[in-house]
Amino acid sequence: MFQIIVTLCIYLLLVIPVGTYLYKVTTRKHTYLDPVFDKVDKVIYRVCGINTEQEMGWKKYAFSLVLTNAVLLLVGYLVLRIQALPLFNPNAIVGMEQTLSFNTIVSFMTNTNLQHYAGESGLSYLSQMVVITSMMFTSAASGYAACMAFIRGLVGKDKTNMGNFYVDFTRIITRVLIPLSLIVSILLIWQGVPQTLGANVVASTIEGNMQNIQMGPVAALESIKHIGTNGGGFFGANSSVPFENPTVLTNLIELFSMMILPGACVIVFGKMIQERKGESKKSFFGSEGRTIFIAMGILFVISLFILYFSETSFNPALKDIGLSGLIGNMEGKEVRFGISQSVLFSATTTSFTTGTVNNMHDSLTPLGGMVTLLNMMLNLVFGGKGVGLMNMVIYVIMTVFICGLMIGRTPEYLGKKIGGKEMKLAAICIIIHPLLILAFSAIAVSTQAGVAGISNPGFHGLTQILYEFASSAANNGSGFEGLADNSPFWNITTGLVMFFGRYLSIVIQLAIAGSLMKKQFVQESVGTLKTDTMTFAIALVIIVYIFAALTFFPVISLGPVAEHLVLWG
Repeated sequence: MFQIIVTLCIYLLLVIPVGTYLYKVTTRKHTYLDPVFDKVDKVIYRVCGINTEQEMGWKKYAFSLVLTNAVLLLVGYLVLRIQALPLFNPNAIVGMEQTLSFNTIVSFMTNTNLQHYAGESGLSYLSQMVVITSMMFTSAASGYAACMAFIRGLVGKDKTNMGNFYVDFTRIITRVLIPLSLIVSILLIWQGVPQTLGANVVASTIEGNMQNIQMGPVAALESIKHIGTNGGGFFGANSSVPFENPTVLTNLIELFSMMILPGACVIVFGKMIQERKGESKKSFFGSEGRTIFIAMGILFVISLFILYFSETSFNPALKDIGLSGLIGNMEGKEVRFGISQSVLFSATTTSFTTGTVNNMHDSLTPLGGMVTLLNMMLNLVFGGKGVGLMNMVIYVIMTVFICGLMIGRTPEYLGKKIGGKEMKLAAICIIIHPLLILAFSAIAVSTQAGVAGISNPGFHGLTQILYEFASSAANNGSGFEGLADNSPFWNITTGLVMFFGRYLSIVIQLAIAGSLMKKQFVQESVGTLKTDTMTFAIALVIIVYIFAALTFFPVISLGPVAEHLVLWG
């Protein structure tokens, strides 16, 4: 527990300066790195023909985002299909099957990085670099750009301009993602993570056998997969493989990497609102940002505590084999990390919707698996880069409306009245996520193709299916690896869930911001509900859990809860 507390304290010290820098990048304020990055950006704008002065409303911004992603998706799909060509392919990897190519390209374009293949045997170095690694930059930048446009709409300093997607997209890549990824890559290489274009190494073992050791540009992929909250992995076993995550130090580096930017986005949100209000008292988070950060922090700590308690508890099934003295569940965990660092990694990767794993979630205790599943079902406990904040703000709007009805106060947020249009869009946005998870899970359990993927029948088998679709809908990408998911059924269904789970939500959220952006500011009065207090943060947490319980409790009861009761019965 001491390890976990120290790690989280260090995170708080790191996220504040990164959030301040990200705020300056977003608002185009001066930074010491501008003389270098301004020249780089100008070259990109000139080559791509980008008009940096072009203003975009929410419709044009959303269209530009979707169109850019669609072009990248098409290019990536073609590369996966022709990767058998002898170009950066020293291990002679064959072209990827069409349904798997569809699933893979949608997965990495939507910042999900769900893998139905083993990276070391399923992808050439060309695909690893041109498709996987590069799309980790573009998908993260797309989510960030959407979030910044969303915040601009809520701040409402301009009635028609949400910014320029191409400018936001470029600046986050050149000024944030590439520099941070370069630093993390160097640290990982220092700790022993491979970075090479050489072929696999055939080594002679101590027993006299021959072993094929996979190599490749691993460090470059590992850095951006965590910085951009992408997930996935160069190897099939992800960050539990020593070549991806060799030491406790690299484990901490990867933890901080996936936590830093989602938290920083909340700081940007708070500071931009603080600037619009003209608050003289400056703070690290801003009053509104602090409230959301506290609410997210409460949700994260609760999930972390339950997961820790569950994984350190005694397993009664061990009594039958004479191991009643053992405490804690080490199945599926790496000895070099132990239970504490494994638990923190699992809670973080599902809360920050990164999807990378340093232990097998399929081997978690039933309640431990439930926590990781619930984090993705909520999809707002910090969440992915930018998108998690947008999801939380939708619940903020819902909380303002519900609390306003309960106490007879006007539903207002950030000086704008919340009307029927915004509430309808917010309701649709909240419904989409559980609808995708539950509807496709129902299809899977009622068809032979879906049931065929279950490797562990009973309650655990249902959890495997729920986890797969929750991970896809939340753009997370981690999995209960016991599920046999590389089949046309699972490739197509999860591909559709990833696509709709990403773009429908973003478009609707931009529409809400666009609607609020055009409204006039209203004067704050005694009837205005305060949204920058601890009381509101607690109310927000309660509303989130109420919606989660109403939506997911029945199916969770049939999966991990039932499995837990049987095991401890």
